[in-house]
This record gives sequence, C-alpha cells and structure tokens, in this order.
Amino acid sequence: MTTPLETEPAALQAAGAGEDRPVYRGTLRYALSKCGGALLSIAMVIVATFFLFRLIPGDPVIAYTRDVPLSPDQIALLRRQMGLDKPLLEQFLDFVVRTLRFDLGTSYEYKRPVLDLIGERVGPTLLLTGVGLVIAVSLGLWQGTRAAWHHGGRHDRVSTGVSLVLWSVPTFWLGLLLLLVFAAGVGPIPGMFPTRGMESVDAPDGIAYLFDVAHHMVLPCLTLVAVVYAQYLLVMRSSLLDELGQDYVTTARAKGLRDDQVRRRHAVPNALLPTVTLVFINIGFVVGGAVSVETVYSWPGLGLLFYEAIKGPDFAVMQGTFMVVCVAVIIMNVLADLAYHVLDPRVRVA
Repeated sequence: MTTPLETEPAALQAAGAGEDRPVYRGTLRYALSKCGGALLSIAMVIVATFFLFRLIPGDPVIAYTRDVPLSPDQIALLRRQMGLDKPLLEQFLDFVVRTLRFDLGTSYEYKRPVLDLIGERVGPTLLLTGVGLVIAVSLGLWQGTRAAWHHGGRHDRVSTGVSLVLWSVPTFWLGLLLLLVFAAGVGPIPGMFPTRGMESVDAPDGIAYLFDVAHHMVLPCLTLVAVVYAQYLLVMRSSLLDELGQDYVTTARAKGLRDDQVRRRHAVPNALLPTVTLVFINIGFVVGGAVSVETVYSWPGLGLLFYEAIKGPDFAVMQGTFMVVCVAVIIMNVLADLAYHVLDPRVRVA
C-alpha cells in the first residue's frame, strides 16, 4: 500500500507529461502549417515561372538564328523541336510534368540540360555570395551592436549614415565604380585587381590557384558586402535599442553587472532574434546570387547565367534559374520561421 507521499512524484510527473504533450502537438501543427504554406508557394512559383517569362518580347528561334539564313520550313522545324509550336496550355502542362520529375528542360543556346548548367554555376555563386554574406553578417552585427550601445554618439551617427548611403547606392553602379578605380586604375591609383572572371587564363595549380581565385573575388565580394551589411547593421541597431528599454536590462544593471556583461549575456542574445529571419532569407538569395554583381564582374555564377538567358531569350534557362532561386528563398523562410519558433517562446503555439 502506497502513501500519498510516494504517489505524489508520479502524479506530478504525469501532470508534467500531460502539459508537455500539447506543446509538442502545437509545435507539430506549426511546422506542418509552415510546410503546407511552402508547398503552396512553390506551386504558385511554378505557375508564375512559366507565364512570367512568356511576357518577355522576342522569339527564341529568330534570336538564335538571326545570322543564319533559314527557310520557313526550317524555322517551323526548329519551333517544333523546341516545343514552341504547341498551344500555350499544352506547353504549360508539359512544363509542370517535367518540373515534378526534376527535369528543367534543355537550353536553347547551350543545347544542354538546364539542371547541368545550374549545377556548374552554383559553385561560383555559393563561393562569392557565401563569403560576402559571412563578412556582411559579422560586420553588420558588430557595428550595429556598437551603434546601439553608444546611441547618439559619433560612432552611431557615422556608421548609420554610411550604411544608409551604401544601402541606397545601386549595386551595379558601385560595382562599376570599384571596377573603374581599383581594376582599371584612375590617376595615381594603379589597377590592382582583375577586371573580370573567376580565375586567370594561365591560372596555377594548388595553393597558388586559391590565391588567384581570392584575388579575382576581392572586388565582387567588396561590392556585395558594402551593400548588404547595412541591412544587418540597421536591424541589429533597432532591435538592440528596443531591448535596452526592457525591464530585465534595468534589473541586470541594478544587480551590479558590468555593461559588457549586460550587453553580452542579456541584451544582444534577445536582439539577435529578428536578425535570424533576415539571415535565413539572405541565405536563400545566396543560391540565386547577385545578378548585378556577377554581370559587372563577369563572375561565372547563376546571376550571369540568368542575365545571358534573358538576352536570348532562353526560356528554359530563365525558368530553371528563377525557380531554383524562388524555391531556395521559400525553404529558407520556412527554416527561419521554425528557428524563430524554437528560439523565442513568445511565438510558440500552445
């Protein structure tokens, strides 16, 4: 025979388990709802991808045979081979079926599967924008924290002003300016960096090759960082200023904690939460790359591939690259929502 004291822990344990179960069910519902929304968004992207690029003026057959005299029968044959002779609805259904099979079609210009072209170009894009994103996040969060902590001071005014200016500057204009000054050379400033590409024609092997790629990457990466880091600085500054007015910061200071401890242990971790979403979204854009930067510096990534496809127009390549970017952004948005749900108890569903 058990006494009430012996049964109390078991009862409390059961009650705790009962309390945890709804939380897990709420989290599962939250995750499923986000995944369902992502699938719906991807379906809308598939529809928009097909019809959006059909609005671009130009006929691919005429564009790719402009320098070759062809008879009407030969032009009709090319249109049939490209599948452009079918009714628009039939073309759309074929596109949807192929997409669901992970077949993004064949490039009109390269005569190769689009998925292979994307696979070749995604590496340089990830390298360039990945390095740029890491530097921009680190620099932006560091400068944003300092600006907020010394709100109203000289550092705050200067860093905020510079970031606003850089954020407002068109990316392609900044890239051309840096290219003119530091690649071509202006006045006493000599040309120090390559003007285009990812590697030299006579690129060496081994470690020297890595230095060669890094040398080519300086200006494109600097352009990306200069424009992107301002977002993180301003978001981090705004979030930290909101946190500094909270009661727990006042309590921490009242306990005698140093400013460094209050900032590092209490204010900054909570201020980082809004930045999580921004980081995840920009990771999605990393897959797509920066079209302007890659075009200005002829960096052989997805952005340059997309730009060259627009000039065609190469419908298959445009659709494939656009869809990859959109799906990457959608997936990163879902991961950002899930991460925010885990990190911030205030948004958890009971």
